Amino acid sequence: MRVIICGAGQVGYGIAEKLASEKNDVCVIDVSPDLIRNVRDTLDVRGFVGHGSHPDVLEAAGAEQADMIIAVTLHDEVNMVACQVAHSLFSVPTRIARIRSQSYLRADYMDLFSRDHMPIDVIISPELEVGEMVLKRIAMPGAADIVAFGDGRIAMVAIECMEECPIVDTPLNQLTELFPDLNATVVGVSRGGRLFVPRSADQLLAGDLAYVVAARDHVRRTLGLFGHDEQEATRIVIAGGGNIGLYVARTIENRKGRTRVKIIEAGPERAVAAADELNRTVVLQGSALDQKLLLEAGVDEADLMIALTNDDQVNILSGVMAKRLGCKANMALLNNPAYHDFTDMLGIDAFVNPRAVTISRILQHVRRGRIRAVHSVQQGAAEVIEAEALETSPLVGQPLRELELPEGMRFGAILRGGAVLKPSGSLAIRPKDRVVIFAKPDVVRQVEQMFRVSLEFF
Repeated sequence: MRVIICGAGQVGYGIAEKLASEKNDVCVIDVSPDLIRNVRDTLDVRGFVGHGSHPDVLEAAGAEQADMIIAVTLHDEVNMVACQVAHSLFSVPTRIARIRSQSYLRADYMDLFSRDHMPIDVIISPELEVGEMVLKRIAMPGAADIVAFGDGRIAMVAIECMEECPIVDTPLNQLTELFPDLNATVVGVSRGGRLFVPRSADQLLAGDLAYVVAARDHVRRTLGLFGHDEQEATRIVIAGGGNIGLYVARTIENRKGRTRVKIIEAGPERAVAAADELNRTVVLQGSALDQKLLLEAGVDEADLMIALTNDDQVNILSGVMAKRLGCKANMALLNNPAYHDFTDMLGIDAFVNPRAVTISRILQHVRRGRIRAVHSVQQGAAEVIEAEALETSPLVGQPLRELELPEGMRFGAILRGGAVLKPSGSLAIRPKDRVVIFAKPDVVRQVEQMFRVSLEFF
């Protein structure tokens, strides 16, 4: 696949790195010579210095032969014009744009992004995507990661195995016998920095991070079996009143529950704007690293501190300070992947990586075949893929035990009609089933082949 990426920042670089590792023909455009030099030096991609919305730059980047343009610069208008030019002058089939301004994203304006007006196939809003991820984490305390599949009927949950976890040291094939009515399947295990797809005879150990695919209404019970019985937070302090913090607070308010939120925002103008927009949320202006202000916000009695500023270090330090002052748990927004491996050591209970959220969203449109959703885990160490089975699929009609599946993939759940089915050796996949699969990078192409329409085989 030939892909043009406009923007070589963290998101653009991450997308280019992922696509280049899969042998796609990738070209990156950015106005910064330093960023393009870094891309050329570290990745097997082509790089051009220039504006991604300029026709001559797109032409030089090979837009006439491109299959897809992904515009993820810092400027919405550049992203939109790049997609328009790619469509009007070069007939690029698929156009993806990152749009950050909430004004463009209002429901009554969405007709703007149609083929007759501004032809953008996929709009990605990092703030909304990350905000939704934060809200899911709030709703499922104890989960290190949680993503919905199958129209919300299925969830992939990353869960740390605690010492008191009742299923530790038990072979996975015995879990079905112990809990026959539990609709959950362990599809991946991270142990000692290594992520692998477990066999049925493998055991979970204390300290493992298990990736579990479960029916939505079985998630809380699954968390309990792994030793997590934390209650949903009702007293929350948010550091950062930007788009993400505001979205989270506004959504919690609109749900009209008993959860109460306080926001700490450093910028005076932003703090006033947030206070004007929110009704039941208390907004305090000042630094999230000010201990007196944290105590004034009631962090010593809070259930959860969520740090959502633009500064990773502020997010880490404010989260650590909050727990030292008595807050029960914390969550941090971390852009720099270098920090991810140290979160436990630093005292961060959960983190959200905006780049990973955005890349996962884009991958579902890059993947071939009937791929409905993709979530990348551990910086691309594996993917959770939701795909629709077609009549021509080699998976259809045979019991799962008879399929010759590659190493490095595992079925997590099957959505048939409105029912979530747990994979078993006797179960046969039918056409139109939606299958959730955990796959290592080296078998993703084979997973795509299993779900490609018949004409694509030739």
